[in-house]
Amino acid sequence: MISRFIKKRTFALAGASIAVSALCHQAVRRQSTSAKKLWGGRFTGDTDPLMEKFNDSINFDKRLWKVDIEGSCAYARALCEAKIITKEEADKLTEGLQQVAKEWESGEFKIVAGDEDIHTANERRLGEIIGATAGKLHTGRSRNDQVATDVRLWMKTEISICRGMLVDLLKTAASRAENEIDILMPGYTHLQPAQPIRWSHWMMSHAWRWKRDLDRLDDLSKRVDVMPLGSGALAGHPFGLNRKLLAKDLKFSSVSPNSLDSVSDRDFIAEFLFWASMLGIHLSQWSEDLIIYGSSEYGYVTMSDAYATGSSLMPQKKNPDALELLRGKSGRTLGNLIGLLTTLKGLPSTYNKDLQEDKELLFDCVDTLHGCIPISTGVLSTLTPNPEKMRGGLAGEMLATDLADYLVRKGVPFRETHHVAGEAVALAEKKGCDLTELEFEDLKPLHSNFEADVVNVWSMEASVESRNAEGGTSKDAVLEQVRLLKSMLE
Repeated sequence: MISRFIKKRTFALAGASIAVSALCHQAVRRQSTSAKKLWGGRFTGDTDPLMEKFNDSINFDKRLWKVDIEGSCAYARALCEAKIITKEEADKLTEGLQQVAKEWESGEFKIVAGDEDIHTANERRLGEIIGATAGKLHTGRSRNDQVATDVRLWMKTEISICRGMLVDLLKTAASRAENEIDILMPGYTHLQPAQPIRWSHWMMSHAWRWKRDLDRLDDLSKRVDVMPLGSGALAGHPFGLNRKLLAKDLKFSSVSPNSLDSVSDRDFIAEFLFWASMLGIHLSQWSEDLIIYGSSEYGYVTMSDAYATGSSLMPQKKNPDALELLRGKSGRTLGNLIGLLTTLKGLPSTYNKDLQEDKELLFDCVDTLHGCIPISTGVLSTLTPNPEKMRGGLAGEMLATDLADYLVRKGVPFRETHHVAGEAVALAEKKGCDLTELEFEDLKPLHSNFEADVVNVWSMEASVESRNAEGGTSKDAVLEQVRLLKSMLE
């Protein structure tokens, strides 16, 4: 009996020992898990794996690796200048960060469990390379002001790239407009033939929309070029950091004036998404025109094979897929804008995790632009106009306004001449002929001021040349538009 008691007691002690050992192991594991996080000290329990995945942004914000390291190097120098760390420590930090950058550039950088975002990943790897000194880098800094700085640095580069692509598109439009100045085509309102215009005038009409887009981009870039770093989590920096010197190091034009605002400000992203949406709408409208003009019913233009595709069933088809995709992707950029505005509309002051949702929308928008703008330039530069088809679309009725203008030059009020010209259109319909086939004898009964030279009105060239005021479709007026646009792009 004593033997059985001793055995039971031994088993109980062994079980307790195993339980204590398991608890200790679990505590160590929890401590190890928390240590991987920049915020782990407060927490004792494990994070739900689903929450880990839900919270992580490393899969998309890793594209900020370069600007994150650039910002951290400058911040290390600023900490040194403020005498928060020594020069040796600052040098050690920057050298280590440069090693991290080399790993990203070569593709050797390994994202590991616990790297929830690009800031965590870079700091974790820096610690592995240089040791405990890495822990001094985040002094006075929060991921709140860090990510806002990273995104602004990244956007400054991307805005410059987008600007260059847009300028290329504008130069292509101006060059083609100048070289193809003598081609006439129908102008439309309500998709109905309206008045004759120059093909170059049509091209320049879209070019001026793109020029406004360029102006908007230049304007919004000033509001991107503001440095939030040194704002901390929300209340500011406690160690006397020289933010102006730091901004100069990072090539920012100014520093944000209010730390509460700067960590939550995403106006600059919303503005960029609006800009992209407006550009997308303009490219969509241009694409729609060309899709119509390129259809077999019109045949005004022929797309290059490089920007068209065929049908898997109908061998004869040549589809304007590049233009249709440009038209479709405008909806994508609009969706990104609405998504961000909806996220922002109900946020309380300063930083909230909702703001993590800004980057996927921004990145997707920039990637879309990197396709849309060069494709537009490619389509425009390889497009073939068909002057004969355009000339064939110039119906005589499009000169009805010119007939009214003839009487205006004789001193007749326009409202009266408009009515007379309408009677002439009705007369041509009644006679079953084109308006331009009406002779002086046909027109004389309609108004006493008609004279024999009225038949000179029936000229498409004369019509377009008469619109010679600034911005009009005459040759000189269009060439002046081209000259003006080229001068603005210099």
